[in-house]
Amino acid sequence: MLLRILKMIDKQELNTNIPAHVAIIMDGNGRWAKQKGFFRAVGHENGTKAVKEAVEGAAEIGVKFLTLYAFSTENWNRPKLEVDTLMKLLVNSLRKEIDTLQKNNIKLNAIGNLDALPNKARKELLEVIEKTKDNTHMTLSLALSYGSREELIKTIQEISNKVKNNVLSPHLINEAVINKHLYTKNLPDVDLLIRTSGEQRISNFLLWQIAYAELYFTEILWPDFKRTNLFEAILDYQKRERRFGKTSEQLS
Repeated sequence: MLLRILKMIDKQELNTNIPAHVAIIMDGNGRWAKQKGFFRAVGHENGTKAVKEAVEGAAEIGVKFLTLYAFSTENWNRPKLEVDTLMKLLVNSLRKEIDTLQKNNIKLNAIGNLDALPNKARKELLEVIEKTKDNTHMTLSLALSYGSREELIKTIQEISNKVKNNVLSPHLINEAVINKHLYTKNLPDVDLLIRTSGEQRISNFLLWQIAYAELYFTEILWPDFKRTNLFEAILDYQKRERRFGKTSEQLS
């Protein structure tokens, strides 16, 4: 159905209001596996196919920044076997997709407490980041060992130390200063936040950065997410009026 809709829409029209920064909470791997009678690990493995769909779809449509919530600080509390599986998937996916990133001119970035990652996963991640650092078509950021509250605590501590050491005056602290101390210091604010699986919550993801983001929730479980679903979310985004505190009359 959506493919037919997309074919009816002028391609140029679809490209006139593309969100610069799309963030996705990739939810539903476990439920997808459970529904099919599989172990949770199978859900995570199939979730990597949805990642490829989202990345290639975003690059195709002209999104400049795509951020995926891959592993939260809370996820460390999951069973060790599941955590180990996720880390192995991360390493294997990075190795497998390096050619795809290069082919599509995509720069890999990572946000979060990367020091908490296992050495092998962190090494592989940093290697791919280095190899793709000069790519310019799109920046793909993986949120790994990421939690927004932890990020804000880190930011407050760093700024407080600068004030304490007379490096920064308190009255000079503004949004720009805070942004420079966040994991996302090289990224713009999020325009569109997508969450799959039907859950309607933020789950400690980019709390500062989504202040004016449009939120889009879909019932689709992450392993079933296709690029057409991403296009559907962007079509919905294009119908919305982003006022940023202003009135409709002011915008017109």
